[in-house]
Amino acid sequence: MILRRIARPMLAAVFVSGGIDTLRNPKPRVDAAGPTVGKAADQALDKIPDQLLEKIPDKVVEKVPTDAESLVKINAAAQIGAGIALALGKLPRLSALVLVGSIVPTTLAGHRFWETEDPGERAQQQIHFLKNVGLLGGLLLASADTHGKPSAAWLAKNAARTAANAVQDTAKSARDAASSVLPG
Repeated sequence: MILRRIARPMLAAVFVSGGIDTLRNPKPRVDAAGPTVGKAADQALDKIPDQLLEKIPDKVVEKVPTDAESLVKINAAAQIGAGIALALGKLPRLSALVLVGSIVPTTLAGHRFWETEDPGERAQQQIHFLKNVGLLGGLLLASADTHGKPSAAWLAKNAARTAANAVQDTAKSARDAASSVLPG
């Protein structure tokens, strides 16, 4: 459909552009994300069970980036890659889901308007927050778009309904056959 060919690149453009801008000039995003990233990294490590951490070699754990700059750059790269894939229609549902996974932390770390005391800055951050919520809605629609084909859930329900009908038909045929053979 022509709508998909137009809408996907339009939705993806903000992610590709933002990702490129972030890689060229990461400092503002690193500064904005820094406080949230530090807290989130500490909380994430606290949530991992000790039995699991013992199984992971220390050198692997040490290589997982937890600093704001690395995470901001990884996020930017994900936005560029998934944005381009979405724009080109390559794995569009997966690409949209990657962008969903990217925009949620970006929004929560970068646009915490509720923490801002300056009314002008608060209004700006709230606008960006709500813009990202709107983009999130578009991405969720894109991730659910099946190109007019039945979804996996519909296919499963339909298969179950068909199987149930076949069982009922078989049972009815067996009853009819038994009643015709057995005396009344």
